[in-house]
Amino acid sequence: MKRQRGAAPEPGCLRAWAAESEALAGRWRAARRAGPRGAEAAARQQRGAFGELLLRMRGLPAALPTLPLELTVLYNSLLFVLGTSDRVIEGEAEGIRQGLLRVLEACGSSEQDLSTEELWQKVLQEVTDETLRAPLHRLGALQAAWWLAASRLQSVTSLFQLLSSVEDSGRVPCSVGENELLALLKAWKVPAEGASMSLVQSAEDLKETLCTAAAFLQGLQEMEAGNLPAALSLLQEAAGGLCSKRVLAQIYTCLGCCARQMGKPQTALQHLKRALQVDFQCLPALYHVAAVYQELGETDVELQALGLLYEALEKKPPSAASSSPYFLIRTELLVHTPIHTSLLRHRQPSEVKYLLAQRCLQEGRVADAVEHYLDFLAVLQEGLQQQAGILVPLDGGSALPRIPEAFLEAASALQQDGRHRDAITVCEEVISRTNDLIPRMLQVEEGLEQPESPSPGTGLARGLLSQKRESLHCLTWRAAAYLHQGWAWVKLGENKEAVTQFSRCLSELLRFPICGPGAEPTGNLLAEVEVLQKIRLLSLIGRGAQFLELGKHKEALLDFHYGLQVSPGDPAAASYLVQALWKLNRRQEAAAQWQKHLARPTGEDGQQEGQGRPFPLYLVSCVKQAAFPQRESLAGSIQDYLGITSQDPFS
Repeated sequence: MKRQRGAAPEPGCLRAWAAESEALAGRWRAARRAGPRGAEAAARQQRGAFGELLLRMRGLPAALPTLPLELTVLYNSLLFVLGTSDRVIEGEAEGIRQGLLRVLEACGSSEQDLSTEELWQKVLQEVTDETLRAPLHRLGALQAAWWLAASRLQSVTSLFQLLSSVEDSGRVPCSVGENELLALLKAWKVPAEGASMSLVQSAEDLKETLCTAAAFLQGLQEMEAGNLPAALSLLQEAAGGLCSKRVLAQIYTCLGCCARQMGKPQTALQHLKRALQVDFQCLPALYHVAAVYQELGETDVELQALGLLYEALEKKPPSAASSSPYFLIRTELLVHTPIHTSLLRHRQPSEVKYLLAQRCLQEGRVADAVEHYLDFLAVLQEGLQQQAGILVPLDGGSALPRIPEAFLEAASALQQDGRHRDAITVCEEVISRTNDLIPRMLQVEEGLEQPESPSPGTGLARGLLSQKRESLHCLTWRAAAYLHQGWAWVKLGENKEAVTQFSRCLSELLRFPICGPGAEPTGNLLAEVEVLQKIRLLSLIGRGAQFLELGKHKEALLDFHYGLQVSPGDPAAASYLVQALWKLNRRQEAAAQWQKHLARPTGEDGQQEGQGRPFPLYLVSCVKQAAFPQRESLAGSIQDYLGITSQDPFS
């Protein structure tokens, strides 16, 4: 005899389904007590078992007597779907939509065209069967988990407004300054669990997880929007919620970053240290500790923190086991935002080794910088592939510089440590690997200026601009390598070899005409061109200074003139120009140039005040070497000369 639509299945069938559901839940409870590893393996098995049971139940028409059990099996099945995934995928929540449609089908309604939000509204407002209240509320909480994972906070808020209005026939009051979603979640009254319903995770536990995830997620969003006081309050709320030790350490790390952005470094350190106390393997917290100490100017502690971070990353410890009960729905599954990924990204050992090298070089700890750079270069040499392998970082998502810049920084450190021949060798690596990557001539046309609004040719223009910038980068690195080699030969006392390397640098730069008509850079390439100008200036000063040493005063004078064309008013070039004129016995011109170029005050780095933007770290040592060493002596000679000529009416 054919069963009528909406009629209940045979009692024996219902009892068998209920018994099977209870047995599956019992196996899960036993596995959960065995520890996280056992629970993870069991979860994968139970996911399939609950899914098969649900399919058998849905093989019959929807009926009100069986819906409480069917919705409970659906709830358990989806819990395992979530619990065995790396992250929540919204499309997997289609099972919830099918469950709601089954409820409406059992009540004699069909609403296939409604959205999921509209389905929830219709079901909660129209279905009054008391036996469905608790299963629907549990399913609603599960729907909220999926929407939270997709950052659909407004959908979650609307859903819990519905759940609360059904219960209380009114809107949940929200005090001034209180977060509406958190207020709704806290006010949600979890229906009593039926004695015959076996759940693999209680709705009460799910509610606590939702509260923690909602506070954490909204705190991160407020932080990303720059609303730091609101972010701090929400993250503090999340820290008091239900979560694993790993997630709690992440929350404290984010609290530390928020306090740091608020200009409260000591508070930031307290939160970050708390993160490490909760989970000593929360290495992003240690990275941020180093950053805070850098801001405080406590370099010793900063470098110590980076050193500890590097050692920890090298050891690659096993994942920390959570001391919390194993839940299928966990906060870490529900919180995924760009800022969360950014703040809690695990650094690569090579990245931390580079940071150690860079910070030591910046702080003048040259011997330590050399040691770290050589370790870093050894890692790079292992990872380089093909000829162009040197041009990209090992990890595209890391904070590593372009690899040639790291080589040039290493050369700078080696030079400052007196290891000039090693510096020359390192620079040769950059030169050899960029040999075939630069066009013979580079020109920057006005047409490559990036347009403000998209047009059919925008993609092509951007591609050409990117290609042009890459060629400029290669030219910069190659020229800088020759520049470093020139200064290294200067330190070795090989003036002629130094002149050769400076000349090679200048020859490379002829591929891109910086001076002259039509050579004005576009705004998109201004930074790259400024670095090239600086390299050209330093090469001209270096070669000119060696010409002076070799007694070639006229050649030196010409280089210093060119240097002042590249960078008008540069104090080093102007001082050397005056010295060249002085050595050529053109003292009146020397005095006039002195008064013209050197009357203005200079900054701490010898540059004219207000001039230019900071240059790459690998150029700092070259700037120092190019500084004019005899300024006071030359100034005295000029002043003496001016004093004599002012007294001689025939001079």
